[in-house]
Amino acid sequence: MITVADKSVPATPTITVTPKAVEKIRAAFEKEGVAVGGGLRLGVLGGGCSGLSYQFKYDAKPRERDHVFEYGDVRVFVDPKSMLYLNGMTLDYKESIMQSGFAFDNPHATKSCGCGSSFSA
Repeated sequence: MITVADKSVPATPTITVTPKAVEKIRAAFEKEGVAVGGGLRLGVLGGGCSGLSYQFKYDAKPRERDHVFEYGDVRVFVDPKSMLYLNGMTLDYKESIMQSGFAFDNPHATKSCGCGSSFSA
């Protein structure tokens, strides 16, 4: 178990990526030329309207201490500190007439901003 302050991550952390989100990530990898072995880096940074914001970028390879999640040919990398805030999260892709984009369903978010890109825990 990893522990920082009053948060801890179980020995087997989880992040769920829905099939629709995997499809959109795969398409983005192809468009951006992400090489085999690369992946999507999910993280948490200080800042944003609600105190913490989601980091979402491509990375060529995982770092030594990253948690690596595989969904077929799509890999997701999460650093240990971010895992404290993302464990149990579901990443989805929502499409509507008004907007389309990735949606974070995070059980650690006590409140989030209207745009959904920042939260507080």
